[in-house]
Amino acid sequence: MLRIASHNVNGIRATHQRGWVPWVNARGIDVIGLQEVRATPNQYPDGVFDGWDVHVDTGEMKGRNGVALLSKTPVAASRTGIGLEEFAGDGRYVEIDLADYPLTIASLYLPKGDVPDGENEAKQAKYDRKFRFLARLAALLAEKADEAANGGREFLIIGDFNIARSELDIKNWKGNLNSEGFLPEERQWFADMLETTGLVDIVRTMHPDQPGPYSWWSWRGQAFANDAGWRIDYHLATPGLAATAVTSGVDREPSRDERLSDHAPVVVDYDFPA
Repeated sequence: MLRIASHNVNGIRATHQRGWVPWVNARGIDVIGLQEVRATPNQYPDGVFDGWDVHVDTGEMKGRNGVALLSKTPVAASRTGIGLEEFAGDGRYVEIDLADYPLTIASLYLPKGDVPDGENEAKQAKYDRKFRFLARLAALLAEKADEAANGGREFLIIGDFNIARSELDIKNWKGNLNSEGFLPEERQWFADMLETTGLVDIVRTMHPDQPGPYSWWSWRGQAFANDAGWRIDYHLATPGLAATAVTSGVDREPSRDERLSDHAPVVVDYDFPA
């Protein structure tokens, strides 16, 4: 059994102060992907990653972004970046090959983007940049799926995609039809990518008709108390790995005061043989 989690920590130093280490130790996780680490290795809190094999794409944007994969099981190799020079310093993608399992795992932090606005240069630039990233990511994931199918390995990408796939994935979907992260073209990209790659959305497959389970809530107002959230954190797996998923869910904290981050961890157990 492999327990794999994804967690946008929104700053590992802040999340550490809120009790991240006791949570992750109590959950018995084998591999966890982190997003928005927002720190270089020399800035990590003392002991925060003790006992883990740590692989990171820190990026060059001080105090922003940064992804990591932490593993309790041996790692044979690691790689960073999506192969597009424009994003090489962003700290958005890292992947590892497990040594004892035929499995490659990636941790992703996708750009948030913005709404298209030809009269607002900054908004339009962020929108265009996200779609350049999406185009390259779709191609990369197709490559990974083909490699898995032809090479006897499975592939799993986990992380914050900054896109809610459907009306089931956002509480207030009617009020967000023109919001970044729920734009029709973003949802269409997601649908097309899944069809092209054959990757399986594990949590949605195991909770087919349930709103959510949401993984992000604004800190503002009563969003968390009212469960007015978004499902933007995913496990997307090749079919062979997807077939071994046993349980999946979101570790939503009991109260706002107990939150580790504005995102809750997404945890899946895979009965995947070595």
